[in-house]
Amino acid sequence: MHKAGFVNIVGNPNVGKSTLSNLLVGEKLSIITSKAQTTRHRIMGIVNGDDYQIVFSDTPGVLKPNYKLQEAMLEYSKEALTDADVLIYVTDTIEKSDKHNDFLKSVEKLEIPILLIINKIDLIDQQKLEQLVSFWHDEIPSAEIIPVSALHSFNTQSIINRIVELLPEAEPYYDKDTLTDKSERFFVNEIIREKILLYYKKEIPYSVEVEVEEFKESADRVDIRAVIHVARESQKGIIIGHQGVALKKLGTIARRDIERFLDKKVFLQLFVKVTKDWRDKDRILKQFGYDVK
Repeated sequence: MHKAGFVNIVGNPNVGKSTLSNLLVGEKLSIITSKAQTTRHRIMGIVNGDDYQIVFSDTPGVLKPNYKLQEAMLEYSKEALTDADVLIYVTDTIEKSDKHNDFLKSVEKLEIPILLIINKIDLIDQQKLEQLVSFWHDEIPSAEIIPVSALHSFNTQSIINRIVELLPEAEPYYDKDTLTDKSERFFVNEIIREKILLYYKKEIPYSVEVEVEEFKESADRVDIRAVIHVARESQKGIIIGHQGVALKKLGTIARRDIERFLDKKVFLQLFVKVTKDWRDKDRILKQFGYDVK
């Protein structure tokens, strides 16, 4: 008997959702930083066992949108409620449950199995954990609650075990050697954007989109030209830095990670372009790969 199914992972920003996603998949597919809104796309990761295939889907954090980019991000999370065999709702020991009541109400109405993951339990004592478990039992009575610490890989294997039990009988949807539905170009974009999130402060990372314009692969090297789009002229200056020092540092750090990811030498060129108000323009969002309604 073979089992296979789609397991979608949803939750609010900053609850460690992407850290958990990467742990479950066993590979770093979603970028991780301490900043909210790190994940912008729906990213698929595929896990194969001898008699099962789990197709995980990590989605952007649920938030109230302020512009069209965030509307597209919220749509990815809403779609995840409609096409899953099992839903994983990630919360933690810090967040308030009323962050996005409308979305939570949609989760409550689902008729598929729901695993509610309480992350970061290493930050609280047993009494507080019992209070949280009781609270979430009342909020989503149909959910099975699993406390974990993604940071310390505590109790995460029990999530996999339970998912396998819940999967329907089915043949694999993907070849056994398939890890994700995204291209190498997509992950190069994400690596560069991750470094921007890590090394630039305030509003800069949220105003940035990365676009790989050239990806030329030879036997021993990959030549990559990428454009960093910013919303305003002042942000361009911050990304480049005095005499180009900041951009050069960004390129060096990003290139090292890209080389590890591609397992090849990389020649990386970075350019910065002002694309005014790109987060609110349908045509440009579609160009960047967002599913704009």
